[in-house]
This record gives sequence, C-alpha cells and structure tokens, in this order.
Amino acid sequence: MRLIRISTNYPAYIQNFYGQRSALATQPYAQQYQTLMADCYSWADFWTQAFGKLGYEVWEPVGNAEPMQKMWAQENGVSYEPKTWLTDIVAAQVKQFQPDLVLVNDYATYSRSFFTHLRQICPSIRLVIGWCGAPYSGYENVFKAYDLVLSNIPSFVTDFRTQGHKCEHMHHAFNPAILKRIKQEQNTPIDFSFVGSIYRAHNFHNQREKLIKQLVAATDLRIWANMMQLSAAELKLLPLKQQVYDLVQLLKRLPLGQTVLPYLPKLKSYARMTNRPGLEQYVDPTIVARAAPAVFGLAMYQTLADSKMALNNHIDISKSYASNMRLYEATGVGTCLLTDGQDNLADIFEPDREVVTYTSAAEAIEKVNYLLDHEPERQQIAIAGQQRTLNCHTFDHRARYLDQLIKKNLA
Repeated sequence: MRLIRISTNYPAYIQNFYGQRSALATQPYAQQYQTLMADCYSWADFWTQAFGKLGYEVWEPVGNAEPMQKMWAQENGVSYEPKTWLTDIVAAQVKQFQPDLVLVNDYATYSRSFFTHLRQICPSIRLVIGWCGAPYSGYENVFKAYDLVLSNIPSFVTDFRTQGHKCEHMHHAFNPAILKRIKQEQNTPIDFSFVGSIYRAHNFHNQREKLIKQLVAATDLRIWANMMQLSAAELKLLPLKQQVYDLVQLLKRLPLGQTVLPYLPKLKSYARMTNRPGLEQYVDPTIVARAAPAVFGLAMYQTLADSKMALNNHIDISKSYASNMRLYEATGVGTCLLTDGQDNLADIFEPDREVVTYTSAAEAIEKVNYLLDHEPERQQIAIAGQQRTLNCHTFDHRARYLDQLIKKNLA
C-alpha cells in the first residue's frame, strides 16, 4: 500500500534549518528532502523507514518547507496561487503519489474542505488518518474529515469517541537510527537540562513554567526553550502600546471614532485586538535569563545525549497522562529522565528504575541532587530506560500496531 504523511514543521525550525544552510534552497527537491529528513526533526521520515519494512511505499512531504515545496512544484510543472501555495502544492503531491492512505498530523493547516478536495482529485484514497496530541479548540470541524483519529493522550481518545469519531490511542516513539547520528560521550558535559517549549496559554505549559521557575532557583538546570519573551526595547514600548490600545477602545465606543478608525491604518491592528497588551503571555524573566535558544532536530538529540539528567513535564491538558515525545527522545539517547509521575506512566516505564518520577518541585529537586551525587545509580536508571525504549517504544513497534489498525479499518 501507499501512504503519504502530510504535515508541517514548526516555522522557527524551518527558518533555522534553511538559515544554517543558505545554499540548500536552490538545490533539487530530492537533495533538500534528504537533507531535511536527515536532521531528524519531529517524525522526519521515520514512518518511511518503519512502514517500509512492512511493504508500504511512504512519502512524507513537509508542507511549509517553502523552498523545498516550491522546488518540487517547479520540477513537476505544478502551478499554484501565491496565497495558497502550501495547500496547492501538497494537493498536487497527493494527486501524483496516488496513495491508499493519508496520515496527517497537522489539524490546523489542513481543513475539512481540503480533505474533501483531496478525495475528489485522488480517488485512490481509502483511508484518512488524523493525529491529535495538543489542544484543538477551534479546529473541531476538521476531525469530521478523518476516517480514524489517533492520539497519544488517553483523555482525548475518550473525548473523540464521545463526539462520534473512530479513535485509537497510540504512544509516541523513538528511532534508534538517531544513535548513529549523534556523539555519545562517557563524560556528559551537562548535569541537568530542560529542552522544549514553554508556552503560557490555557491548557499548555502553565504548570511547567511554575515548576521550572522553582528549579531555576534551586538547581543548575540549563534550559533550551522556545518561548514568548520580550526584548528590552519591547518592554520599554509596552506602556505606549497599552495607551494606544486604550485610546482605540475609546474611539470604538464613539460614533465619530467608528468613522475615523478606517482612515488610520497604523491603528487597525489595535482595533482588532481582543486583549490589552500586557505581560500575561510572556515567560517569567528568571527563566528567560537562564535560557538559551531552542534546539531542534539532531541538535536537540545531541543536547539530551550530553545531559546526565533531563527534565520532562507534560502539557496541562494531559495533566494525568504520560504522553509526550520527550519520554522517548530522552530515554532513547540514554539520558536519565526526570518526569512527572502521571497515572499511566507505569504502563510505559517502570518508575524510579527506568525513569525517575516526581510529584512536586521539592521532590524533583531532591531527586536531581541525589542522583547527581550517586553516579552509578543515575547511570543504571539511564541504561534501563534506554533499553526499555529500544525494546518497546520504537517506530517499528508503532508501525506494526498502526498496520493492524489500518487493516482493521479497511476490512
């Protein structure tokens, strides 16, 4: 069978990736694709490798990798609209590939109408499978386009089934091939690290921010994070932006103001704002002061591999369930993982033998300090965690599981 996985990568990663490889954007599609996949960001081409062993043909184009996608369009004589190039090119790729299966792990970019269009131009499609592992408020409609929904969060599975969707639970995974692409040193230079995102919004990383703030105060936690932060210049401008916002809100309440505002283009963005500019969405300055820029792909795996211990903390919406990628990324590269003690963690790893758990900041601090002072115990946990991941949590394991779900849903 043929499977195409359509996705997008985090925009900051795409920008960083091409920024470090300025000549790549003009190279042929195949070379750009190979180079991008070799960096092992997110799922990369891991499904291609895993499903290939089961006899599938797989292609995993990245919809928002603009230079690569537009090069493919140029090489294949595909035209597209400037404003809709992303979906136009992906639709052309699906039509050319003629897949039996579509796997999509971006519910925000690809709409329900997009999948209706795909089925019209590509009758070979027998099954559309959608992945959801993050808050999806505002995007509920797209799930009606999926024949099967997959989620790593058990509560999501319950919710989707209640809404009438076919939904199955599937854990994230690790690709052992990564171990051949990173350096694994005996003397790891980083004692304790956090690599990830800190996004202050409803159902995202509010508890994570509170925890990390306490760890920053009590440990030498090193941070590589993607987060909202104000520059010194932006902080100085904030009072002025607040005054402009207040003025615009006053004008909107006045009859004359509604007439005047359309002729003041510099104020249009303020007229569209639903909240007064403030500090609510910005991460605590004590965390920002400790943080280095986010790392992605192989650089992220290398940072984890260079760490004696790595911190994991789940997104707020998965407050009771162990579900995220870091569980497998950190253990997979042989790092001793410190993770929040979720209800189902024992189904995935043996707590305090394969990973280290905490239920409070105080316990996390205590366990970090103890294990950094007791190297043999830390190493023993790191080795056991890695073995569990390699034995039970690889993309090969997940592909076999998903293959059974596919056959069941096609029967």
